[in-house]
Amino acid sequence: MPKVSSVVVPYATYLRVYEPLAAFPEPERSHWADYARRPDRPSYQEELRRSLADLLPTPPVPVPVHESREAFVLDVDGVVCVCPWRTRLRGWQALQELSEELPRTVLDAALPEIVRRQAAHDYERWLVRNPDARPWIRTATWQVPLNWFVLVSDEEREYVKGAGEPGVPGDYASLASFGDGLPVLRYRTPMVQARRRVARALRALKEAIDEGPLIDGLVDVGRWLEEFHPRSLVELDYGGLVHVLPAGDLEGDHSAADVAEGIEALRHGDGAAAGEAYGRLVERWRAVRDRRSAN
Repeated sequence: MPKVSSVVVPYATYLRVYEPLAAFPEPERSHWADYARRPDRPSYQEELRRSLADLLPTPPVPVPVHESREAFVLDVDGVVCVCPWRTRLRGWQALQELSEELPRTVLDAALPEIVRRQAAHDYERWLVRNPDARPWIRTATWQVPLNWFVLVSDEEREYVKGAGEPGVPGDYASLASFGDGLPVLRYRTPMVQARRRVARALRALKEAIDEGPLIDGLVDVGRWLEEFHPRSLVELDYGGLVHVLPAGDLEGDHSAADVAEGIEALRHGDGAAAGEAYGRLVERWRAVRDRRSAN
């Protein structure tokens, strides 16, 4: 295995699903069972470093030539659960989104049009053979989408300051091993609980506001969750964002609680309380986005 760089890559946040081994068909199940016993599994930072390294050659490689056989692994109540990286699939999907996020001139400078066209053609051919493919990981940059917070509760929040200073009591060894001893802010919840929260939130939101980006995002993430085994685990991870936010901001960040409070207020017809909770969220995440502009 190549030597892991010590350079920390910030900005990206993640929503992951860990499925039990029983959810995978053979021979993939046996591959992941063997993989889970490896002592040298890479961290999320290594995954991101490898992706960024592919953009350095000329021309850049926006999508890996071969699909990754790496994964994140958890032991959930004695059951081995796996979250495959599926870097190639996610690369294709991210490439589709770039055209909506970047000006054409910036996009052409970063990834020439001929490279993007070839990647899109490869993806179309691949989808014909794999029509039901879906990623186990969703990624965002410089934010955690508000609809992700609906899936979790404040009681499931795990914060570790890093350098051996846990922000909450709990299994620090597990947290440190996942993040290489670096700061961690994340939530983990059973799949059944995440699906239940999505359903409840959608009912409350549709009764109160009919339509909007939060509803659209919840419908999308709810459909995604339905693709996985019911005994899966859902993880919301601040990822590299913890390396660019002050520790005080991280300690005071209880966005899941604010989202839950706002939805509960809407359920009871209290628009003022819902507005206050939403205002806290907007102010907190505007400050994060301002850091993106400064960089």
